[in-house]
Amino acid sequence: MRSHTDLASAEADGRYIRPIRSFVKREGRLTKGQAAAFERQWPRLGLQYSNTPLVLSEIFAREAETVLEIGFGMGHSLVAMAAAAPAKNFIGIEVHGPGIGACLLEAEVQHVENLRLFQHDAVEVLRNTIAADSLATVQIFFPDPWHKKRHHKRRLIQPDFVELLRSRVKVGGILHLATDWQPYAEHMLEVLSGAPKWRNVAADQGYIPRPAERPLTKFERRGERLGHGVWDLQFERIV
Repeated sequence: MRSHTDLASAEADGRYIRPIRSFVKREGRLTKGQAAAFERQWPRLGLQYSNTPLVLSEIFAREAETVLEIGFGMGHSLVAMAAAAPAKNFIGIEVHGPGIGACLLEAEVQHVENLRLFQHDAVEVLRNTIAADSLATVQIFFPDPWHKKRHHKRRLIQPDFVELLRSRVKVGGILHLATDWQPYAEHMLEVLSGAPKWRNVAADQGYIPRPAERPLTKFERRGERLGHGVWDLQFERIV
């Protein structure tokens, strides 16, 4: 029997491989405020996963550059970025219910209209629901570093995933990554530097200072006081 080392080759051969997830689904409870915001705002700001690519100009009722964030946590920085850039469209992907609820509540408080959310696996959303060459920016901030060596295969930033991202970002678009775990930063830099058709925007081909558009989180401020580092990377799709 032929062995399969990746999902694509298995699918081509008509076989199924259970995909490795980069996250663990934690079913936390929503607060009353989050649950209420979910009921009020999800019908307006929520997007349903499907096998048909979205037409972003229909979703947002306008033509505009679209920024997609994967794993936005509780959504405070995502909402802040959307509020600060009303001329852009923002899409957030998160699997955890409390994060979705908190993000919807914050968007409601700040009267943010240029934001839509998925509650689904980001890999599946990108593969099936986001059209090719449709995104101006993809941002992934502080993904789970999966510290233990035996768990490194769960890290989101891998060559196959980076190629999937490239197909969804338009030429000239940006992939922006950030992490507070130096070994993962080194892994990210190695993967992106070896990926075809991406260009590191850093002059020294390393990391960049935190861009002004990425809000400094409370977590980062606490880390700075403790002497912890944060590494930002930006790569541009060139082909």
